[in-house]
Amino acid sequence: MQERLGSDFPAFLRSYEKPPEKGLRVNTLKLSAEEFAARAPFPLGETIPWEKDAFYLSEEKTGADVYHFAGLYYLQEPSAMAVGEPAAGCSKKRVLDLCAAPGGKTTQIAAQMKGEGILIANEVNYARAKALSQNVERMGITNCAVTSALPENLAALFPAFFDLVLVDAPCSGEGMFKKEPNAIPEWSEENVAMCAARQKDILDRAAEMTATEGRLLYSTCTFAEEEDEWQIEDFLKRHPEFSLVEMRKLYPHICRGEGHFCALLEKKDGETRRSRTFAAIRNAQAENAYRTFEADFFAEPLTGLLHTLGDGRMYLVPEGMPDLSGLNLLRLGVELGEFDGKIFKPAHALAMAFGGRAKRRLSLSREESERYLRGETLPTDLPNGWCAVCVEGYPLGLGKCVNGTLKNHLPKGLRKIK
Repeated sequence: MQERLGSDFPAFLRSYEKPPEKGLRVNTLKLSAEEFAARAPFPLGETIPWEKDAFYLSEEKTGADVYHFAGLYYLQEPSAMAVGEPAAGCSKKRVLDLCAAPGGKTTQIAAQMKGEGILIANEVNYARAKALSQNVERMGITNCAVTSALPENLAALFPAFFDLVLVDAPCSGEGMFKKEPNAIPEWSEENVAMCAARQKDILDRAAEMTATEGRLLYSTCTFAEEEDEWQIEDFLKRHPEFSLVEMRKLYPHICRGEGHFCALLEKKDGETRRSRTFAAIRNAQAENAYRTFEADFFAEPLTGLLHTLGDGRMYLVPEGMPDLSGLNLLRLGVELGEFDGKIFKPAHALAMAFGGRAKRRLSLSREESERYLRGETLPTDLPNGWCAVCVEGYPLGLGKCVNGTLKNHLPKGLRKIK
């Protein structure tokens, strides 16, 4: 780094004497940044220069706030949001986030898509994919499928398919040294070389999945040239069908962030996109039970394909979703609920995505919401039946009103520890 930065190196070193920068990105699928700033229960700093819907943050425990449970914001390291600008214009498109966990960039792109188009969020590590799926659910994203697959398996199914492929590659993590101190002893020149080799393979598979005139967005949280500039230089030699649109590198002594690299590439030549059409599994009995619930719960029916699995779980799949059969699938659109052979029981995901449209909504104060998040029952004057439980109008989950009492149906794994 001293050789690379020259006279800037002392400033680079001094940046590590400061605490890590924190950021909060507003979920604009639910409210605007201005609306959140007006109601934020903790102080917000300046707007992050490369993400207009995000703020610097000084608070430590904002992840425990009820608004976080409601999916109103995502906590994200500021420089990691730098992919937002080059990914702009992805609405109504087919998008793949190839290395997506825990979901910061997935949810950032989903907000830009505004529910239009199709987003596939993939994570090869299944445990991390589960955390990704939970964040997709919490943020109320309706047009996303979450998969856990190797890049080569996806590439075999989706040649020249996606308008945008994001590769937030696993890397040596030099930009994580302040945020994750364990990254320091794990660093070595051998690890940099190993990461660069793995990134090369991932990028080659990503190139195969990028449609002609589509874009490939590559990012890392490291400063190693082997994984950044040299990686892109080698990629362009292997793939002359791509050209470099822009490249940027954020250093912690120059910007308020821990550091990030991203490069946007465009594919000019290649094979024609091959479409794989999703075929919904229909179950007349399950669909009738759901439609009965839907007529009681919503003022207007939801739009999309009803898809029922063999175990009775039902999903609302957006139009244009590709066939994902053969993949390890964690989430497909929005899980509506489960049909047990007699009745339909709604899922938490339904509330997070569509609870604002429910006819019966119990809107709680922040203090009352804390009780709901702890799994408590609450008094209510709503008529009997399922209702969406909200904090100041924003869905937190489901409840069932029974003779003046709200029975708590927040999943136990999502409840707040007392």
